[in-house]
Amino acid sequence: MNHPERRLLIAVDMERYSRRGNRHQYEAQQAFQQVLHEAANAVGLDRVQWKTQQAGDGELAILPPDVREPLLLGRFVPELNRILRAYNSSRIPEARIRLRVSIHQGLVHLDGANGFPGHAVIEVCRLCEAKPLKQALAQFPNAGVGLIVSSDIYRDVVTEYPEELRPDRFRRVEVRHPDKEFRESAWICVVDEDLRPSRTGLVEGGEDRPDGGSPARRRGPRNPRNPSGPGNGAIHTGDVRVDGANAIGHGTTAIGSVGATPISGGAGLE
Repeated sequence: MNHPERRLLIAVDMERYSRRGNRHQYEAQQAFQQVLHEAANAVGLDRVQWKTQQAGDGELAILPPDVREPLLLGRFVPELNRILRAYNSSRIPEARIRLRVSIHQGLVHLDGANGFPGHAVIEVCRLCEAKPLKQALAQFPNAGVGLIVSSDIYRDVVTEYPEELRPDRFRRVEVRHPDKEFRESAWICVVDEDLRPSRTGLVEGGEDRPDGGSPARRRGPRNPRNPSGPGNGAIHTGDVRVDGANAIGHGTTAIGSVGATPISGGAGLE
């Protein structure tokens, strides 16, 4: 047994692969290899040097020691997304290719008898199957790539050498696979999309819940004048919600908003 080597790892899976018919699976596999090679060539990466472990719907790759992490994160991933968006633009939904990509680094044995032994390999594969990543990608039907990176990759690479990726577009999540006794923090983004919680409903730090449910949404503090309503200063009367400065009583005036529309005038609330 040779000593393990510290390498950069990338796992890639196709979305909804198992739901395709035989012919569409065959075509998807061909397109999968084509877009990976095209993206790698475009940024100067030689995929021939990658050590890969194939699956029908994706692959695990151990990269050469001289691959620069900012190049893989900040240029290869955005290029892969651009190629996929162009590829998908002229195809029916059933024939489109959308990818989940996970990136991690760690010690790995390159001489395994049936793959690549190492905890880093297990982690990068678990991250690629994270439910928060699947949920995030599903919210953007025109996106090509949903990306998840381990906490150390986010800290050391994304925040320091982002290249074409924006660190503010990433969101922290807890990835859980209870049946495999796996739980780790990670960071996700959907390339060229905005994952801010106010726009998607995703919560920073949202968990892949053991019961299979969606991450809980963040709730505002309860208003003591209206315990059932979220947010300070919010008043709920039937279907009416008033935020901000307000007054309650017969013949009084409410100044605030109903939903997102400002109102000012006699509200007639009692």
